Amino acid sequence: MSTPSGHVIDDAPMNHFLRKIIIFSSGGSFLDGYVLSVIGVALAGLTTTLGLTAGETAFVGAASLAGIFFGSLTGGRLTDSFGRRLMFILDVSAIAVVSLACAFVGMAWQLIALRFLLGFLIGADYPIATSLIAEFVPKKQRAIAMGIVSGAWYLGATAAAFVGYLLYTVPGGWRWMLASSVIPAVVVLVGRHDIPESPRWLAQRGRTAKARDVLLKVYGRASELSEEVPAKLGFYHLFKQGYFARIIYVGLLILCQVVPMYAMYTFGPRIMESFGLGAGRLAILGETVVSLFFLIGTVPAMFWLNSLGRRPLLIGSLGFMTLGLLIPGIAPAAPVFIIIVAFALYAFFSGGPGILQWLYPNELFPTEARATAVGVAIAISRVGVVISTYGLPLFLDAYGIGPTMLVGAGLLIVALVMSVAMAPETRGLTLAEASSLPTKNSD
Repeated sequence: MSTPSGHVIDDAPMNHFLRKIIIFSSGGSFLDGYVLSVIGVALAGLTTTLGLTAGETAFVGAASLAGIFFGSLTGGRLTDSFGRRLMFILDVSAIAVVSLACAFVGMAWQLIALRFLLGFLIGADYPIATSLIAEFVPKKQRAIAMGIVSGAWYLGATAAAFVGYLLYTVPGGWRWMLASSVIPAVVVLVGRHDIPESPRWLAQRGRTAKARDVLLKVYGRASELSEEVPAKLGFYHLFKQGYFARIIYVGLLILCQVVPMYAMYTFGPRIMESFGLGAGRLAILGETVVSLFFLIGTVPAMFWLNSLGRRPLLIGSLGFMTLGLLIPGIAPAAPVFIIIVAFALYAFFSGGPGILQWLYPNELFPTEARATAVGVAIAISRVGVVISTYGLPLFLDAYGIGPTMLVGAGLLIVALVMSVAMAPETRGLTLAEASSLPTKNSD
């Protein structure tokens, strides 16, 4: 089974159109970070206005994450069936509409329902956009491209915290915060309008003439493509072919990595207050500073993934991240400077694992089932995220901030142990090589 020839895609030089594909495909990640983080700063105002109970507040925080679970599963399967481009446009259009609707809610259940729908649409974009990037970008630039996706999430989260800081004292400011995500959604939609279908996907569907046209448009040259159309792979077929262990590992790795991060973003101001790092706007400002360290950490990690390799960077980063949460967990009453340094350590070294949560799923599975596999891995991780986001405010009230941080550190230790045992090295491999399974007779 063949796809576009190696030189045309895997060894192609970067150009303006490829950069455009990366930037606007990363727009979904920006929206994810923005939408999931803006609720944290909006909760202070909307809790009073809508009269939310503690349980309803937890549901509001977890609703979008539950939506991501279903969206990533559905979006991945639809993307493999109907193509990357169609879903690429539809989901961002819907995100813009739902974001605007959030500004007009009057009851808790309305907000919970809209946040669930928003999460569903964002979850659908995970496998769509990252599959498109992986299938267009040359192998040497793949880590950097996924680094931009990861950085876009943190940029969106940082932008949301900044917008929340500016609107915090504005009457009804929480409505403007929630509606503000329509602006980046429209920008992303405009930028995506002329991005073509993946030539790899087209080739897998036997549409070789169209695939050649795309190659010519994007890379300046075409290639001989196979007319062979592979059998459609469903969930069970994918698992039977030997990818089950990869899906489970990647899903659990992402779960352990993002549960502490999502909790920090969703309830960031409250966590800051628990450590005595200010209240109100000051707590939001503290969350913004921590978010900047997440963003900064992605920059060197993009290059370290190629120079050091995926596996060493992942294992080393998880070790430093664990230390960053153990310090405030063991000594929650430590001086403010120590707490800030610990959070900065955790956030900075999240760069490598943050990129790999997008990179690994796209490298380890074949084109005909790539988006489906990405969706399954993301869905596995979101089960834990939904439970933890709902339970975090309740756990925080019952046990305090120290034990809460220790739970996060414990998850990172689990990820570290799994990675030592299972993390693959895919540096320098083509997508075909990275996604292939070892043969029984291989050395």
